[in-house]
Amino acid sequence: MKHAVIVGHPDPDSFTLAVARRYCDAVAARGHEPVLRDLYRMGFDPCLKAGEIPRPGGFAPAEDVVAERGIVGDAQVFVFVHPLWFYDRPAIVKGYIDRVFGMGFGYGPVRGGGNEQRLVGRKLLSFTSTGAPTEWLQEEGSWEPIRTLLDEHLARVCGLQVLDHVHFGEITSDLPQAAFEDCMRRVDEAAGRA
Repeated sequence: MKHAVIVGHPDPDSFTLAVARRYCDAVAARGHEPVLRDLYRMGFDPCLKAGEIPRPGGFAPAEDVVAERGIVGDAQVFVFVHPLWFYDRPAIVKGYIDRVFGMGFGYGPVRGGGNEQRLVGRKLLSFTSTGAPTEWLQEEGSWEPIRTLLDEHLARVCGLQVLDHVHFGEITSDLPQAAFEDCMRRVDEAAGRA
């Protein structure tokens, strides 16, 4: 089973990249094929081009998007790994979804109107982190809207099954080693369910 692990963080030594690498190792140990898509190191361009926007006159994905769709197109599990900045994905991850998961890949037109889900039967798993405690996000009422926008909407549009959204709160530069290891254990557990 192929897992496309899409990660967005500018620091290659970040907690976020540690989560992505650990997930890749965990699924590889189970005989699955992880494909790490480290957007910053790839130099992925998140800017949607005018010609990529579906219009009555036609549209076409750019060459880099066609190539990326070729790499991740047969994945059975799509895994997004990123911090939450201002309660949202980093721009590079949002741009990846806009460009790669758009019309022709995640969904397609239906004659007479509407869209066809093109990733039915495949799975979605998210790992996010913040410096704030998870309980704070929940208490202030932000957690459910975050999950709805980041996971449920993408899943509904494309036909994906949401496996889980694993969130790590209180991730700071002075994270104790024991807390880090506990987070990695949670990554292993999620990989075991994918």
